Amino acid sequence: MKKRLIDVADFAGVSEGTVRRALNGSPMVAPATRERVMRALDVLGLPRPSEAEEERSPLIGVVVPDLQNPVFPAFAEAIAGRLNKRGLVPVLCTRTSDGVSEANYIEMLLGQNIGGIVFIGSSYADAGPVQGRALKDRRVPIVLVNPADENAGAVQISADDGDAVMQSLTHLTAVGHERVGLLIGPAGHVPSARKLAAFAAFWRAREVASEDWMPLVGHALFSLEGGATAAVKLVQRGATSIVCGSDELALGAIRGVRRLGLDVPRDVSVTGFDDSMFMVAVDPPLTTCRQPVARMADAAIEALTQQMQGQAVAADVTHFQTQLILRGSTSRPRPQEAE
Repeated sequence: MKKRLIDVADFAGVSEGTVRRALNGSPMVAPATRERVMRALDVLGLPRPSEAEEERSPLIGVVVPDLQNPVFPAFAEAIAGRLNKRGLVPVLCTRTSDGVSEANYIEMLLGQNIGGIVFIGSSYADAGPVQGRALKDRRVPIVLVNPADENAGAVQISADDGDAVMQSLTHLTAVGHERVGLLIGPAGHVPSARKLAAFAAFWRAREVASEDWMPLVGHALFSLEGGATAAVKLVQRGATSIVCGSDELALGAIRGVRRLGLDVPRDVSVTGFDDSMFMVAVDPPLTTCRQPVARMADAAIEALTQQMQGQAVAADVTHFQTQLILRGSTSRPRPQEAE
C-alpha cells in the first residue's frame, strides 16, 4: 500500500500526506487537488474510496476496431484532442493480434467507473450481449461514430453513406461511364448496406434493370487484398469504373486493376470513401469522398458531455454530408476501338 501511495502522489504531483487526506475526505484538501488524486487512482487502476464510487471517472474510452485503416487514427486523434480540452482523459482501446477484444476493454473500463465511451467504426454490440447489457445497466454515456451495425436506442454520428455514393455515381456517369461497379464491405455491415441502397436507387431512377447493375456489386473484407480480388471480378464483368466503400478498398481495387495489365484511370476509374491521410500522394492521387472528421468529432464530444452532465440526448442517427474530392484516379472512359 505504501508503494501505491507513492505512485499516486507522484502522478498527482502532491505529497503522500495529501493523498491520505484526499482519500479520507479531509476538508483540508482543495477540490481541485482531490480531483487530481482521484484521477491518479483511475489512471493507475486503483479503486476510489467508497464515498466516491458513484462519481464518474474522467477517463473516456475511445474504442476502434484497428489502427490499420487510416481514418480510424484520424477520428481517434480528433476525439482525443477535444476530450483533453474538456479536462477528460482519453483511453485508446483497439483490438490486438493476440486476442484483446472490445469485450476485454469494456470490462476494464467498467472496472474504472469510466466516464463514457466513444466507439469509432464499431459498437458495444461487437463486444457481446453481456458487455452491452452491463453498459446499459450502468448507464454509461456512449456515442457511436460510423457504427458497423444497427444500434437502436444509441446516439450515433455517421457520414451520409448514401449521399457519398450518389456523388461518385453522378461524377462518373457525367464523364461517360455506363458500367459502374460498387465495391463495399461484407453483408451485414450497415454503412455498406446504406451505400448499396443508394446505388440501387440511382440506377432505378435511370430505369436501368436490376439484372444489369446487380452483377457489378462486389463485397469484400476491408483490406487491400480484399479490394484487389473483388475489383478483378468487377472488371471482368465489364465495369469501367468502381465506386469503393473505403479508401483502403479503393487502393486494393487499383492494385487489382493493375494485375489485369490495365491502367487507372485510363482503363478503369476508381473512387474511394474517407479521404484518409496520404490519398493525395498515392499513384494516382485518389478521387474520394471526404468525411468531415472535425465536425463529426465535435458532434460526438458534445453528445457525450451532455450525457455525462445528465442531459437528455436523442438516441438517433445524425448524418454528415461528405464532399467528393476530384483527383487523378477518375477520367472519361477509354473510347471503344472500332471492330
